[in-house]
Amino acid sequence: MSDPTFVRVVLGIDPGTAITGYGVVGETTRGDFALLACGVFRTNAGEPMHLRLLELFQDMQALLQEFTPDEVAVEKLFFGRNVTTAISVGQARGAVLVAAALAGLPVVEYTPAEVKQAVTGYGNADKSQVQQMVQQLLGLTAPPTPDDAADGVAIALCHLQTARYAQII
Repeated sequence: MSDPTFVRVVLGIDPGTAITGYGVVGETTRGDFALLACGVFRTNAGEPMHLRLLELFQDMQALLQEFTPDEVAVEKLFFGRNVTTAISVGQARGAVLVAAALAGLPVVEYTPAEVKQAVTGYGNADKSQVQQMVQQLLGLTAPPTPDDAADGVAIALCHLQTARYAQII
């Protein structure tokens, strides 16, 4: 069997300052989804924030150059009770968004509930349900690890599923 031809490649990002998860998923001409890569970027908590953000930005640039996705899907900031965490995630999102903008890529954003809805059909699904559906949709023997990488993959799948539904409508 030959390598599949991809009609669309999406980079999904679960942003964070300490750990940013990513997943690169392609949609084949047959309409299947294929996991091309996933993983995490980690920054050292002992480093000044501006250097951590620079590292994340540079990691994003390298990933964008390696996989040349068509679009970037990013999880929207969920503002909980911890303002400090929200600010730090917002800063990480900024580094991700600027890298995508410099690459000339369209960026779409999804809330956690939208990701869960698109991947599992249920907006209040728990993490294990999302991971099981990611595994099933991609035909994997196990869910991607670590959790942040699995979240990045789910965000990419969310965008691919959402775009597919939008085309039908």
